Amino acid sequence: MLKLINHPLITHKLSIIRRKETGTRDFRENLSEIAGLMAYEITRDLPLRDVIIDTPISSCTTSELSKGIVLVPILRAGLGMVDGITSLIPTAKVGHIGLYRDHETLEPTEYYAKFPSDLSEAVVMVLDPMLATGGSASAAIKALKKRGATTIKLVCIVGAPEGVARVEKDHPDVDIYLAALDSHLNNKGYIVPGLGDAGDRLFGTR
Repeated sequence: MLKLINHPLITHKLSIIRRKETGTRDFRENLSEIAGLMAYEITRDLPLRDVIIDTPISSCTTSELSKGIVLVPILRAGLGMVDGITSLIPTAKVGHIGLYRDHETLEPTEYYAKFPSDLSEAVVMVLDPMLATGGSASAAIKALKKRGATTIKLVCIVGAPEGVARVEKDHPDVDIYLAALDSHLNNKGYIVPGLGDAGDRLFGTR
């Protein structure tokens, strides 16, 4: 289920976005580039179908993707991963899901969702830079399954063991892709050592 993607370029760029002095522009650019680099590994097992085409020289049998790709960033930080992946897969459709934490139940509550209509036929990638407690990721996956998605991949940059365990427990059929698995969560729910609040650093907010 858990797949750690190790590559020197990813490791280098991850070091840049971990640094507290990295500004918004460099954080945004490197986060997007990491997502794009991860996409090569994430898409390694995409299904293909045989097709016959005509080249300028002759006909030949080759292969093309047999399923569409749908990216679903979890608002708002997940938006920072979309461009990096669509630069590699420009035909990918993009849905969105927004979640907030209910102050009484402490559970994620959906406040916005808009998806393409063909989720059941697509490979769906849920995007969120941070996999901390796993609550939002699990809720997003649950919402997609309710709407017919059957092939789902969770794509995050940095994760904590607690978040991985939550998603594995709730959705054992979903593969998890990380660039780094960090040590633990602190008492405020932040990943240690992590990289801080990805949304705030991505958009320059506090």
